[in-house]
Amino acid sequence: MITTESISAIREQVRAWRIKGETVAFVPTMGNLHLGHLTLVKEARSRADHVIASIFVNPMQFGQNEDLDAYPRTLADDQNALIEAGAELLFTPTPAIIYPKGMDAQTFVEVPLISDQLCGESRPGHFRGVATIVCKLFNIVQPDIAVFGQKDFQQLLVIKTMVEDLSMPIEIIGVATIRETSGLAMSSRNGYLTAAQKQRAVVLKQTLDNMAIELSSGKQIDAVIEAAETTIAAAGFKNDYLDIRHAKTFSKALNSDRELVILVAAYMGDTRLIDNLVVKLP
Repeated sequence: MITTESISAIREQVRAWRIKGETVAFVPTMGNLHLGHLTLVKEARSRADHVIASIFVNPMQFGQNEDLDAYPRTLADDQNALIEAGAELLFTPTPAIIYPKGMDAQTFVEVPLISDQLCGESRPGHFRGVATIVCKLFNIVQPDIAVFGQKDFQQLLVIKTMVEDLSMPIEIIGVATIRETSGLAMSSRNGYLTAAQKQRAVVLKQTLDNMAIELSSGKQIDAVIEAAETTIAAAGFKNDYLDIRHAKTFSKALNSDRELVILVAAYMGDTRLIDNLVVKLP
């Protein structure tokens, strides 16, 4: 696997593949890779002739008092894991390469409406940072396919909307959340949890599952959310949000809706965890 921080090197290699009529899939990451990330790479490998991954801890999507400086950097381990998963090219730019004029002078991309809700409301500017870096990476790599995890359902929807709105010729693939044996969604931030916190954190997925059962039995949405908030708080979480949305439009779910997504963000100690569950009602 080739590792480079050079934009021109990425473009030169992609051009060489294109001349031969070969396809390119892309998996952008912030590194500190786990099985969830590697599943994305393997999915990309199954859909294209070549796979490019990137590792870039994007300062634009971190807010004040968030964990930018503490975010784990594990490049050597990540490289080995990517080779095993089938990536052929790894792009590892620095902030100076991505934002040469500094972030304050950087053109940005913003997806309206979706970006202002839930995680966007809790983390102002977060999805502007996500959309901007993903758009820039897409312009650098110019892939046929890009693969993302469904663990961050809202982020995936932001990216799909951006690609559609800006007429980008890229197919966006969402891959189901990879979980630990306990049911906890795999995340780089799980490493911040103590053993005791990690044990309590499994309540998030258990609560989502119970909410799905209650919705399927005809229980009203507001009542389902209220009961779940109590359960999460009793497990030691500080709730950021817990909501049920229409899975396609992301609008507030109505009791008559059949395609739903339950979304949660909550703090276990200082660690913010997110999860979601798509529910299709009869």
